[in-house]
Amino acid sequence: MVIELLMSHASVRDYEDKALDRETVARLVRAGQHAASSHFVQAYSVIHVTDPDKRKALAELSKNPKQFLGAGAVLIFCMDFRRLEKAAGLHGSSISFANAEALLVGVTDTALFAQNVAVAAESEGYGICYIGGVRNAPAEISEVLGLPDGVAPMYGMTIGVPAVRHEVKPRLPLEAVLHENEYDDEKYDRLLPEYDRTIREYYASRSANTKEDDWTSSMARFLKDQRRVHMKEFLEKRGFRFD
Repeated sequence: MVIELLMSHASVRDYEDKALDRETVARLVRAGQHAASSHFVQAYSVIHVTDPDKRKALAELSKNPKQFLGAGAVLIFCMDFRRLEKAAGLHGSSISFANAEALLVGVTDTALFAQNVAVAAESEGYGICYIGGVRNAPAEISEVLGLPDGVAPMYGMTIGVPAVRHEVKPRLPLEAVLHENEYDDEKYDRLLPEYDRTIREYYASRSANTKEDDWTSSMARFLKDQRRVHMKEFLEKRGFRFD
């Protein structure tokens, strides 16, 4: 049952006009908190954005008005070392998170937490969509949400009752991601063209937003140039340096 739920995920971009109440959001977040956490640091926080003006600001800054203005709930997931600073302060101590390992721990903790929330929401019949566009303007969004140093927005998530459910997008074949004992990149010469054919068929036959494209071409375009290069400077200003 759980595996079937996980394999049925598809991002939702059109929601019914039904808000999630605070009790529902709290229940989903509580489920998210039970994700694994490196050394139990729990280096995350989430902002439930209910204020209409703040939602509008997030919509503009992230360049994603349809999601932020139409969803039943809007969450902003943050990597958070401020609470850990407070914890150390209770013992007259301080912490250091200006290093690459702390950054990886924070990002991983936040991702696991968010994915638990996503699965919890989908288990109750809601749809979700991650919003990476939050990183288009992280400094401005941090100001809107009053985020202190040591806290950085990673992505948003919209949750709601789906108005439209889309087909599940075919993932890479299992053989492409599952290696045994050692990494094998020779198999990609065979598997990737096969996967491109699968994706082309999917895009041509899906019920909405049909197009002509494949996976390798889209990845070549997407990763050709550096993206969101401002993130390094933003994270350093927040205390997340790479020492």
